[in-house]
Amino acid sequence: MLAVVHFHAVWLPREDFNPEEDITNVVAEPPESGIIFNEYGIPADEYETIEGRILRNQTLSSLLGGYNVNASLIHQAANYSRELFDVRRIRAGERYRIFYTNDSLSIPRYFIYEPNAVEYVKVNLYEPVHIERGSREVTRKMKDISGTISSSLWNAIGEAGSPLILAIELSEVYAWTIDFFGLQNGDAFKAFYYENYIDSTAFGFDKIEAAWFKHMGREFYAIPFEQDSVVGFFDQDGNSLRRTFLKAPLRFTRISSGFSHSRMHPVLRVRRPHHGVDYAAPVGTPVYAIGDGRVIETSYSAGAGRMVRIRHNSLYTSAYLHLRNFEPGIRPDVWVRQGDVIGYVGSSGMSTGPHLDFRVWKNGQPVDPLSIEAPPVEPVREENIENFTRVKRIWMDRLDRL
Repeated sequence: MLAVVHFHAVWLPREDFNPEEDITNVVAEPPESGIIFNEYGIPADEYETIEGRILRNQTLSSLLGGYNVNASLIHQAANYSRELFDVRRIRAGERYRIFYTNDSLSIPRYFIYEPNAVEYVKVNLYEPVHIERGSREVTRKMKDISGTISSSLWNAIGEAGSPLILAIELSEVYAWTIDFFGLQNGDAFKAFYYENYIDSTAFGFDKIEAAWFKHMGREFYAIPFEQDSVVGFFDQDGNSLRRTFLKAPLRFTRISSGFSHSRMHPVLRVRRPHHGVDYAAPVGTPVYAIGDGRVIETSYSAGAGRMVRIRHNSLYTSAYLHLRNFEPGIRPDVWVRQGDVIGYVGSSGMSTGPHLDFRVWKNGQPVDPLSIEAPPVEPVREENIENFTRVKRIWMDRLDRL
């Protein structure tokens, strides 16, 4: 397969790329002493191994104590260095290994803790205790996928044997271009993507490199291109696939309360989540849609008051609460554009005064609206068109041949 390398300000696939040699983390060769060392730098022939997983509520003391490790050694390990090994962060289900001498004494000498598939912590269980962190050799391999949707994108990717997270990543790439709630049978997709490997075992999706999607008879290419030191996806005409949100849904205002998982409710006087941002503003202040989308709800409730909810794409939904009234014509199934007035600030519902409670959900989960990074929407600039055209031709040709 083919990869992409950074050349000046352009991403160009190397024709001679060999994915088997694309190593992101190289482990040093063992010393040439005649002794065979394992991946942790421990003499392989001198020790036997016990493997296991951390149990629920298990501590380092209870774990190592069960293998007859001296209490003094455990204490030294627990207090050695939190930067290297914070024993408070041991989690149930994570792997560990105990290396013990292969003689009649069977003395435990090394403890290996593996917080993830790549990293590990090595603790020697003898005086003086020493701890070090290490990592396994990781390779990145470019893979490709193509498929046709018969039920869902998720099922199509699963049937192809690719990581299911690829469905989520594709929806991220095309979030502003394709309505993934409206996919139809016969829609099709192709993509080049990277996957991480340890030895010959895949352990994690890396990223999408380029993609193509056919939806409702239209073709959408996602061409990677770097501009202003940021790599983004562009269509074949050089337009960004991303669209930005407004910074705020209203103007000339101030934030009176932020996003919180535990806020004292001003009316109920109890602590509860406040998954939105409150903007204090006079009654009648216009409220704007932060982005293009379809109105999916206009309602009234005792808590939220008058509310408008907008679905912007398959990832993002926004809501505007405590409105005095809706803009005429705003009703469910109406399409609005970024900056359209959808209502006016009020104090309806459970509210102590005029303000807008603004909320955003990503993949159905509430997110802090202020933390959303508005992506650039600038197309490929004129001075970069020639380089972009070269990159575009390479990727479109490879996608077309999948």
